[in-house]
Amino acid sequence: MNSVPRIAIRYKGICVSDKHDHGSHGHDKPAAGTPKHDHSHAGHDHGHGHSHAPKDFGKAFLIGVVLNTGFVVTEAVYGIVGNSLALLADAGHNLSDVLGLLLAWGASHLVKKAPTGRFTYGLRSTSILAALANAALLLLVTGGIAWEAIGRFREPTAVEGTIVIVVAAIGVVINLATALLFMAGRKGDLNVRAAFLHMAGDAAIALGVVIAGIVIVFTGWHWLDPLVSLVIAMLVIVGTWGLLRDSVNLALQAVPEGIDIAKVRAYLSSVDGVSEVHDLHVWGMSTTETALTAHLIFPGGYPGDAKRNEIAVELREHFSIGHSTIQIEVATAGIACELAPDNVV
Repeated sequence: MNSVPRIAIRYKGICVSDKHDHGSHGHDKPAAGTPKHDHSHAGHDHGHGHSHAPKDFGKAFLIGVVLNTGFVVTEAVYGIVGNSLALLADAGHNLSDVLGLLLAWGASHLVKKAPTGRFTYGLRSTSILAALANAALLLLVTGGIAWEAIGRFREPTAVEGTIVIVVAAIGVVINLATALLFMAGRKGDLNVRAAFLHMAGDAAIALGVVIAGIVIVFTGWHWLDPLVSLVIAMLVIVGTWGLLRDSVNLALQAVPEGIDIAKVRAYLSSVDGVSEVHDLHVWGMSTTETALTAHLIFPGGYPGDAKRNEIAVELREHFSIGHSTIQIEVATAGIACELAPDNVV
């Protein structure tokens, strides 16, 4: 038997196929005995106008990078002048955010690259890699800050509280303004969500540093500086954990957050004429796009392209699955094509 192509028709217990060239959208003559139908999309719905197509946040990334780079330099300089670990900690954290913004910005451009013969999905998954690298970088920098803070508990040093207050207050404004730039896209794109969380978290952290500076000025409790640094580190780790988990899951092609695969299977099983659903797979092509492949058995015969396209539209509109590949099999359940042993979902 020939290898099973993307679109296979199981007819009278025999696996036959319509060959489909995804690059040219050309079609060979159907094998004998295959029901005649138009494969204008060959089982694919590419979702021309995906509900989750990545929006352009290029301007937001540019403004965020410029503002935060300037603030990192300011914090580092005055952290050294004022002998404040809290400011240096926040400067290191903001530096990681600048690098994270650059990663996310680069990925937002790469996901728009057209598919090639080698990268047939384009470079969509770079957004997943960027989110993963962003989370890992943030945890690494935060770990270093926490280690230094623990060391300073043994030998507290004098801190210029006034410098800490002024610089951290500037940070509150800059980070909050940057977070607002990404607020609109935080729910639809993991990459943008990473940028938003970083900036919103930094605004809260900077506010904590302001409060610490005020307390130091009035009490002289210099040990409060490393304590605030340690609290900052813990908050960042807690806030980053969800981002790390989600980006790892996407990198491992897990079902994206917000999609209940049991409900997807239930919907496909409820389609008129479907007797069985198998080889169902759902994964994230990027931080904004979801793909699906599934085999549907129609014992009554091929239902027509209109039905197949209707299924694709339902998947896009009700489950936010914008790129679906539906393989129609015309046979009774139990008569199976020879498939790879791992196709058992």
